[in-house]
Amino acid sequence: MIEFINLKEQYRCLQNEIDSNIQAVLQHGKYILGPEVKELEQQLAEYTGVKHAISCANGTDALLMPLMAWGVGSGDAVFTTPFTFVATAEVISLLGATPVFVDIDPETYNIDVKKLEQSVKRVINERKLNPKAIIPVDLFGLPADYDAIMQVARKYGLKVLEDAAQSFGSVYKQKKAGSLADAAATSFFPAKPLGCYGDGGAVFTDEDELAEKLFSIRVHGQGQDKYENVRIGINGRLDTIQAAILLVKLKVFDEELRARNQIALKYTLGLKNVLKTPSIPDGLVSSWAQYSILAEEPEKRELIRETLKKAGIPTAIYYPVPLHLQQVFHKLGYKEGDFPISEDVSRRIFSLPMHPYLKDETIEEIIKVIQC
Repeated sequence: MIEFINLKEQYRCLQNEIDSNIQAVLQHGKYILGPEVKELEQQLAEYTGVKHAISCANGTDALLMPLMAWGVGSGDAVFTTPFTFVATAEVISLLGATPVFVDIDPETYNIDVKKLEQSVKRVINERKLNPKAIIPVDLFGLPADYDAIMQVARKYGLKVLEDAAQSFGSVYKQKKAGSLADAAATSFFPAKPLGCYGDGGAVFTDEDELAEKLFSIRVHGQGQDKYENVRIGINGRLDTIQAAILLVKLKVFDEELRARNQIALKYTLGLKNVLKTPSIPDGLVSSWAQYSILAEEPEKRELIRETLKKAGIPTAIYYPVPLHLQQVFHKLGYKEGDFPISEDVSRRIFSLPMHPYLKDETIEEIIKVIQC
């Protein structure tokens, strides 16, 4: 059976160092905010090219914390895409704000910036909500169009939170994901390009004041110590053991990224005449959290997936139902047809196995099954 994401093979290659780092934590016993956490934050900031990296418990907290620091709440509008995991919009609603969805670009599947500005103008003209922030999503590891997004944001006085949950390590015009907006959030969920062995996340920013608030928010809004609380916060700390694991994985991360890009290229060369393969704009490098392709029609997708399944090749669908059609967001008043590109893509898209340890013969086997 072919693995969709082969974490076992990665562990086999890194076992000695990972086990050693875990043992070191067990020896010193500082399981909460131990020295490995600070070391990881320093390395993450250096890797990303920002002043501050604030680790946290998971990718959802990483999205939530900057919004809390910016005072996002009731009556505010936060613009984002409906073609993403629920956490992106969930954090907006958790704070009492309103997610305002914007359809995606049909080539990159990231937020359509022209439609974004139209949506911001509409909300301003309606005068029912206060436009506050934008959360672009770097879908499948490909950064959104941040030059254009930041131009819109500055024009209308909006904060931008880069949802880099899938894109850590990717590049936008010589800048690393995590450094492309006012703040960025990433996830270290095990299946992500850089994943730990549980939940984990981080926030990135160049702003000193924001970083100070984020460090406070992640520990119950503490001030000088844990018994002085200066703001509402959360229990959002990253476990020391997870930091110790990530320190090992970060050492080989660039090598794994190169492997992911080589695998993606092989997929694309073998499948570009059969299905719609991913489009990577000039100057961008994806971290390939997923390798996702489009079938001509929904029925064709299911036929291909069933054929692959019979051959022992797993697939997945990201995402089968856009957020505006999910029951949880029913009260927002969206209906089928409101975001036609997201809806169309969700009916035709599917993802193939993608991890740095995929062998050439496995890739060739997958391509051959699809071509037949």
